[in-house]
Amino acid sequence: MHKILTGFALFWFIFSFPVTPQDKIPEEWKTRFEKSGFLESPRYSETMDYFRKFSEFSPIVRFNSIGVSPQGREINYLIVSKDKCFTPEEAHESGKPILLIISGIHSGEIEGKDASMLLLREILVTKEKEFYLDSLILLVVPIFSVDGHERSSAFSRINQNGPVEQGWRTTAQNLNLNRDWLKADAPEMQALLRLFSVWLPDLWIDSHTTDGADHQYTLTYGLEKFANVESGLADFTKNELIPHIEKYVTGKGYLVAPYVGFVKESPENGLYDWVGLPRLSNGYGAAQNRICFLIETHMIKPYKERVFSTKAGMESFLELLYHRGSYIKKLNNDADGNSRCDYGAQGKWFPLTFSRTQKSTDFLYKGFETIGEESNISGTKKIKYTNIKKDMTVPFYNDMAVTDSVKPAKFYFIPEEWESLVKRLELHGVVYKKLTKDTTFRVTRYKFKDVKLSEVSYEGRQTVTCSYDTFTAVERIPAGTFLIPTNQRAVRVIVHALEPKSPDSFLRWGFMNSIFERKEYFEWYVMEEVALKMYNEDPILRKEFDKRLSEDEKFRNEPYARLNFFYERSPYFDKKLNLYPIFRFEF
Repeated sequence: MHKILTGFALFWFIFSFPVTPQDKIPEEWKTRFEKSGFLESPRYSETMDYFRKFSEFSPIVRFNSIGVSPQGREINYLIVSKDKCFTPEEAHESGKPILLIISGIHSGEIEGKDASMLLLREILVTKEKEFYLDSLILLVVPIFSVDGHERSSAFSRINQNGPVEQGWRTTAQNLNLNRDWLKADAPEMQALLRLFSVWLPDLWIDSHTTDGADHQYTLTYGLEKFANVESGLADFTKNELIPHIEKYVTGKGYLVAPYVGFVKESPENGLYDWVGLPRLSNGYGAAQNRICFLIETHMIKPYKERVFSTKAGMESFLELLYHRGSYIKKLNNDADGNSRCDYGAQGKWFPLTFSRTQKSTDFLYKGFETIGEESNISGTKKIKYTNIKKDMTVPFYNDMAVTDSVKPAKFYFIPEEWESLVKRLELHGVVYKKLTKDTTFRVTRYKFKDVKLSEVSYEGRQTVTCSYDTFTAVERIPAGTFLIPTNQRAVRVIVHALEPKSPDSFLRWGFMNSIFERKEYFEWYVMEEVALKMYNEDPILRKEFDKRLSEDEKFRNEPYARLNFFYERSPYFDKKLNLYPIFRFEF
């Protein structure tokens, strides 16, 4: 049976702290959420007016912009600092941990915005939670996908129970921001990454609402704890953080559980965990050596419950930092140093892909009974959830094995013509240099084969699957080439982005699809003469060709393939076709 562990002792006096009753809250500080009987969430302008009012009310708050959306809306954020540390430099010099809260990355899932309003009011206005600022600096992004937020309708999310109107899942450019963390195509994401890389929060929260099955839990969570995250952070997450969150949120009256999948689409068959890719917020946190708390409130629960359980989840992190902030900062510094040492200095194998093992633990899952009925509409058996609670002990497959890994290079060379890739890396806080003179190096190159482009685009890109061969060569690397050393804190981001077999590499995302395009072709009558000359003058080539003719009927019956056999082996063929333009300098 799943048990809540206790990894450290916290003072749970916070549960006894009074919360200001509704009739004691100044009218000008009541939110639309409260005034509507907990059914509505404010639109963009009203939201920003409310958060801006905090900065007008309190000298310890700044209301800033990180950028402008494609439709021209400001993406705003608040800095809340008792010591008025309103720049990243001042914040880091203070020694206080920094907590970042992001709401509305999927702006139809907007509980975090309303929860942040209530939480900040209790810190800044009614002040019952003001003491948290003794031990932390708070950054709050009320709405990340601001254009999606304003594509508002009562029909945005068919599976969701409120608020009355919800924003849209994607941006105005139809990009899902929670698939964009590493590739960073969206202007909104580029703006947020500039904020993230300079402030480099110690913990952060990304607030969502689920899709999926019905169950009793109000709040589920995602936290990275496998080999994709530095071991010290993984141990802390498993042994201390998860028990703390579960105890705190449960203490506030909300059922909480991990965010899981169902084996064969049914909880009776078991639950499973997974590793978050760096395209996702929690996986990106792992790549940056920072813990990201993914909140997923349950879509069917009333909006009021979802907002207040989200607020409880946020408070659990405030409480954690109040007591353990210095320790968490040390964990982060150690994680940065260990990653830099392991992968940037020693070149240890870096895990890229994972699969579930057959190991499991027992989990007491709190679901609802279902009824199966034949459907005249879908022509199959439909599932109907009842309100009858059903607790069941099921296997939880929560063990992950590394299935593929790579040895990072000591540094990577990116040619000047691919500067756009370097600019993406810069968004993530990656440090680089430029060669000032032509230099010769022995490097490792990748040559791709079995290249397949996706038939349809995914997140605006035609993605790539391929394999490759490696070879070494002495290359003259010209002045102006970008040199990316792995001996830096962002080494995990570098490897994920630049190693082609990483699921979220720039190559897999289609940043370099032009290298797979053949641009020169032969005329048959010209190639006939060149091929005949090659056949007569090269006995090894002649033997290879004759052997292919005798063994491969399809090749033998295809005139173009026979001529192309010689063209590909001639000096006229494009030697850069399918050749990775990025060079590796090995340890």
